[in-house]
This record gives sequence, C-alpha cells and structure tokens, in this order.
Amino acid sequence: MKITQYYPVLMVADVSATSTFYQAHFGFRALFEADWYVHLQSTEDESVNLAILDASHETIPESARNRPVSGALLNFEVPDVDAVHDALTAKGLPILLSLRDEPFGQRHFITHDPNGVLIDVITPIEPSAEFMAQYAADALPS
Repeated sequence: MKITQYYPVLMVADVSATSTFYQAHFGFRALFEADWYVHLQSTEDESVNLAILDASHETIPESARNRPVSGALLNFEVPDVDAVHDALTAKGLPILLSLRDEPFGQRHFITHDPNGVLIDVITPIEPSAEFMAQYAADALPS
C-alpha cells in the first residue's frame, strides 16, 4: 500500500474554536472549512496537515460518534523551541511541562489545545551517550 498523505483528525465538540486555536498559535491556515470539518495546512510546510472534525458528525460510525478526542499528544518539531515557547507564553498559553532538555535528544515543552489535546513542541538535540546507541544511524538527532 502506498500512502499518499497522512494527517491526524481531531474529533472535537467545538470545531471553530479548535481551528481558530491552531491557526492563531501554530501557523495553520484553512484549506477547507465547514461548520463540521476544517482541514488545516501549515503556512510553513504544505506537508504538515491537521483536520478538525465535529465528534457528532454522521460520517463517523455510530459506535464512535460523540466521543471527542482524549489521550492524544501531538508533536510539533520546530527549528527554535525557545522562540516558540516565548511566543506562546506571551500569548498566555498554559505550559504543562516546562521547557527542558531531555537526555533522549529533545529540548521541549508541553501545552494543550482547547480540547485538552497535549502539544509537545520539540527541537531535536544531541542525545546522551546512554540514548545515542538506541537510535538508528540515520535517525540520530544533531
């Protein structure tokens, strides 16, 4: 199977508020916008997409309908996590995990969207020797 595109779809109660959040804070723009579904694309990289779907919409199988997103974590890898941290903090977004370096090769912090979806904003850094051996040779952060 050849996959031609991949993107998460968040099933939410308030499509408009969620769409507005990602556009205002993470640089997305709407490519398709209805009251029940919005397809967002990064203004910096067209391969980065995110969709927002009304959790009660009829296109969702009845057994899964009305079950808004929970337990999700989105990772946004950025060139300068410190700058993003400063910008989002200035806008008043809550910081659930403070900006920090991790020995497994990330400098990151975590916030959340209006639905409680965690957003981990990351810049790869060199991992400690302990973690370096766990990376494939072509996947080692630098």
